[in-house]
Amino acid sequence: MAAARSTDKTMRHADRADRQQLPQGVNMLRYAAIAMLGLFASQASAQQASGGTEAAPPPSSTAKPIVAMEQPSVGDNWTYEVRDEITGKISATREIVVTEITPADISARSKDLISSKTMPIVYDRSWNLLTSGDWKYTPHDGTGIQTPLAIGKTWSSRTNSLNAGSGFAWTRTGNAKVVGQESVTTKAGTFDTFKIEAKFLSRSVKDPTRSSELTSETWYAPAIDHWVKRTEVIRVDKRLQTNNTLELIAYGRKQ
Repeated sequence: MAAARSTDKTMRHADRADRQQLPQGVNMLRYAAIAMLGLFASQASAQQASGGTEAAPPPSSTAKPIVAMEQPSVGDNWTYEVRDEITGKISATREIVVTEITPADISARSKDLISSKTMPIVYDRSWNLLTSGDWKYTPHDGTGIQTPLAIGKTWSSRTNSLNAGSGFAWTRTGNAKVVGQESVTTKAGTFDTFKIEAKFLSRSVKDPTRSSELTSETWYAPAIDHWVKRTEVIRVDKRLQTNNTLELIAYGRKQ
């Protein structure tokens, strides 16, 4: 009888051990499944964990909502940080505010928020410069866009530039191409953009041996009708003078 009780006790211990080990095996499989799901978390939609339990929801997005500004309006504004890539320093913080709109052009004021200097500027309806301070561009400076934008689209420009203050006059030719569509994130948010590459060659009217070359990359966001990033490299007589990056840090429209 004692032997029978001992055998029964041993069997109960074994059965209890089996029941304790089973959840551990299930948990190991569950952990492995969760690890595999983690590899695809950036692509997968909401998943359910083992046993029918819903997976924890993803963290809430902190992305800034885009303010729709497809058509220009008085009071629209864009603020850019200008980084001098030669020194690595922020050389200016520039605010552009639309002051008046006609069927032919867009008047604005450009203010350096660091120096407080303000300059009047006028664009055509495609954001090509017509005037900038003392400079006048005929028919325009060629740095704007041509809608509708599409990858592979190209356009060219010919410009006469005249500085009313100094009398300096330059002729300029340029070519631009839409090279892709990219998502660009700045301090102002994340934007879907068209990337435009352009190159301009200017020559002095008085001394054609003097030349200036501008190479630019522009990321234009249709949702806010403006660029969110732009790089500008200027060489005068083939020597580097300017290497700037402009990034949008704030924008909005009149409330």
